[in-house]
Amino acid sequence: MNTTPSKTTNPDETAAAEDAAAKDAPGTSKDALGTSSEAGDSATATEDLGEQAARDDAADDGIADEDREPDPFEEARHGVGAGAAAVVSAALGVVALTGAWTGRVAAERETLIGQIKLSGGGSAAQQISEIYGDAWHTTALVNGVFALLALLVGVVVLVRPAFGAPADRPQPAWVRAVALAGVALGVLGVLISAGMYLDLFVSLPSAGTPAGG
Repeated sequence: MNTTPSKTTNPDETAAAEDAAAKDAPGTSKDALGTSSEAGDSATATEDLGEQAARDDAADDGIADEDREPDPFEEARHGVGAGAAAVVSAALGVVALTGAWTGRVAAERETLIGQIKLSGGGSAAQQISEIYGDAWHTTALVNGVFALLALLVGVVVLVRPAFGAPADRPQPAWVRAVALAGVALGVLGVLISAGMYLDLFVSLPSAGTPAGG
């Protein structure tokens, strides 16, 4: 009867296998520790970058407005309303000096009313007063209204920065210049209109004395 000899374990081989396993185990731990260390360093770098970006944003927010470059669009929008009002003031002053179609219409209306009143007859003095004088005075009155409006609008534009909430920027120089022009034209128009209405510059024609009177 053949018997197979049982395989015996060599004590030296067992010890060598245990030593190899022991050596491999610390190596694996070292590799795991190295991987964990690299991951931690990456996370730390990411946090540092985030903190740096946050500090940069805070620094940008802390910059004063005067240190920033002016926005050209914001500069263009600044003073638009005041500039428009100043231009309107100057235009009204020009209309007050040159006359408006409303003044001509009002003068023609007064002339027509005078003709209707004198249709039944009247003296020469009455004709001059009703047909010419009333139309002249109406024209002066309409021009005076335009001059007064030009004066008021110009003054409002000039004194507006002194009232209400203070503006971030001073009023543009060209706005003040145009508003001053409107005020000057308004004052001149008011003076001329007053002189016309009161017949200070040119008096109304007078009817001559009838012959043999």
